[in-house]
Amino acid sequence: MNTHFVKAGLIAAGLMNIGGVLVFSRAFTNSAINTADPVVMSNFGLLMIVVWGLAYLGAATIRSDIKWLMAAFAFEKLVYVVVWARWLSENSLKQLYANDFFAGAFYGIYGLNDFVFMVFFACAFLFWRPKE
Repeated sequence: MNTHFVKAGLIAAGLMNIGGVLVFSRAFTNSAINTADPVVMSNFGLLMIVVWGLAYLGAATIRSDIKWLMAAFAFEKLVYVVVWARWLSENSLKQLYANDFFAGAFYGIYGLNDFVFMVFFACAFLFWRPKE
C-alpha cells in the first residue's frame, strides 16, 4: 500500500467519523441515537467518535512509518464492529427507523462503515510500504 493511498484512506475515515456523527446526530441533538444505545452512543460516545476522526486526520499528516498506528486503528474499528453486530442481534433496526429515520440510518450503516475502514487499516498495517 503506498503512502498516498493510506493518506487518502485516513482522510476519508476522519471525514466519515466527523461528518457521520454530526449529520446523523444532528449535531448531538438526536436523542434517538442516544436512547438506542445509551452506553456506546451517548453524546460523550459520539464525541469520542469525532475525536477518533480527528486522530485519523492527524495521522494523515505524519510522514514517517505509521504501520503500528494502523494496527491500533484496525483494532479500534474491530471493537465498534463487534459492538454494532451485538446491538443488531439484540435490537430492532426496523423499530428504530420507525422512531427516527436518521437514528435508523446511523445504526444501519455505522458498523458496515467501520468494517470497511477496519479492513483498510488492517491492510495498511499488513502491507505498509512507507517509501513508495
